[in-house]
Amino acid sequence: MNDRSGDTRSKRDGTIDFGYQQVPVQEKARRVGQVFRSVADRYDLMNDLMSAGLHRLWKHQAINRVQPRRGHRILDLAAGTGDLTLALSKRVGPEGQVVMTDINEAMLARGRDRMIDAGRVDNVRYALCNAEALPFPDQYFDRVTIAFGLRNVTHKDTALREMYRVLKPGGWATVLEFSRVYIPPLRPVYDLYSFRVLPLMGRLVANDAESYRYLAESIRMHPPQEQLAAMMAEAGFEDCDYLNLSAGVVAIHRGFRY
Repeated sequence: MNDRSGDTRSKRDGTIDFGYQQVPVQEKARRVGQVFRSVADRYDLMNDLMSAGLHRLWKHQAINRVQPRRGHRILDLAAGTGDLTLALSKRVGPEGQVVMTDINEAMLARGRDRMIDAGRVDNVRYALCNAEALPFPDQYFDRVTIAFGLRNVTHKDTALREMYRVLKPGGWATVLEFSRVYIPPLRPVYDLYSFRVLPLMGRLVANDAESYRYLAESIRMHPPQEQLAAMMAEAGFEDCDYLNLSAGVVAIHRGFRY
C-alpha cells in the first residue's frame, strides 16, 4: 500500500496513482478536481479539525522559510482558500504582488472571496491554471510557494521544472507538504488516525468520507523527504533542503535557483 513510484508508473503503462487506485493519466486531474469541488465549502473547517489547528503553525513556519520581502513578486500555487496568499500579501506590501493560482475553480473562487473580504485587493492577482503549464514568463517571480498541493499534481516532475523556470536567479521555491513520519512507533497511530478517523470526520462534517480517504491515501503515495529533495534537484534546483515538522507528518522543502 505504500508504493511511492510516483510519476514513473505513468510512463510505463499509461496509469498513475489516485490514492491507492491506478487511473489513466488523463483522468487524475479531473478526479482531483471532483474531490476539491466536493470539499470546498468545508475546507477551512476540516483543516482545523483534522490537524487540531496545527496547519496554521505549519504554514507560519513555511512563511518563515519563504522569507518574503517588500516588493517581492510571489507565485502561490494550489493556493486553495488562500492562507499563504493572505500572509504573503501582507509581507510584500503595496510595492509587491502575490499571484494566487489553483487548478480548481471552486477553490480559487473561495480564495478570491476571502482576499476581498480581508481587503487584500491591491497586490493580489488570480490565475486559474495547471502547475504543470504555468502561464508566466521565464524568471518572473522572486519566490514560488505551494502548500499541500504538490501531491495532487499529476506529473510532479513537470510542475517542479515549471516552478524552477519562472523563478528569478537568487530566488527559491518552498514546498509545504505531508510527508513520512520518521519515528516508527508513531506510524501505526498515524495510520489509524488517517484511515479510520479522517474518513469518519469527513462523513460527519463534510458529508464526504471518500474525499478524506483519498487524502490519507495520497499522502502515503507522495514521495518521502529525501526522494522529493532529489526530484527538486533533478528539476534544476540547487542546495535543496527540508525541515521536518511534527515528527515528519509534514515537511518544508526548499530549492534555490542561482
